[in-house]
Amino acid sequence: MNGSDVKKILEDVKNGKLSVDDALLLLKAAPFEDLSYAKVDLHRELRQGIAEVIFGSGKTVEQITGISREMLKNGQKTIIITRLEKCKAEEINRVLELTYYDTAKIGIIGEFSVPYGLGKIVVATGGTSDIPIAEEAAITAEALGNEVTRIYDVGVSGIHRIIPYLKDIMNASVVIAVAGMEGALASVIGGLADCPVIAVPTSVGYGAAFNGLAALLSMLNSCASGVSVVNIDNGFGAGYLASMINHMEIKK
Repeated sequence: MNGSDVKKILEDVKNGKLSVDDALLLLKAAPFEDLSYAKVDLHRELRQGIAEVIFGSGKTVEQITGISREMLKNGQKTIIITRLEKCKAEEINRVLELTYYDTAKIGIIGEFSVPYGLGKIVVATGGTSDIPIAEEAAITAEALGNEVTRIYDVGVSGIHRIIPYLKDIMNASVVIAVAGMEGALASVIGGLADCPVIAVPTSVGYGAAFNGLAALLSMLNSCASGVSVVNIDNGFGAGYLASMINHMEIKK
């Protein structure tokens, strides 16, 4: 159940098409479905604006399929499955129509939402090795109804490469900066953009990068204002947050 469903119920009560008791029954429908191995949150979209997303790592094909079927049964039109292995995606696709994005390791059941955000989300990477995490962010944002522009391999070792994309960065509603090594790209973009910048440290780098910890600390210590940081390799979290920002409305 989403906000539109609740609004229709209230309008039906207002117009006399639905009794108060019947409306209450609909609204009191179980907020989650207990599948024993998972409790599927059916009210998350109503509370947060975005339905539950399935974290694929550690789940069996049967568990992912069962959760997906329950979400479909309750009206979910787009299901996002993150950190999904290709072999699992192929098995799921035999019983549920699924589109798999190999680089991002994301599976999508259903259709992408039509972009309806305030503007564009830009996803930029320091290097080519950061693209898998960037694609996780980009596909997540697109699935949630955002237009995304990708700018890859524009890190500080050749900072002149970002110059042709200054217009994209300066016109963005949100920028996601994905980088490993020392993570300097987030500060560079933070000094150019007039919108929120979401920094994503990646585990790309040599020994002293400590699997992304160096980039994480560098991004947390950015001197550029307006830069927020998500966890190491958390492209999904960045794409989700960027979508929330890009769909903000004035609340009276």
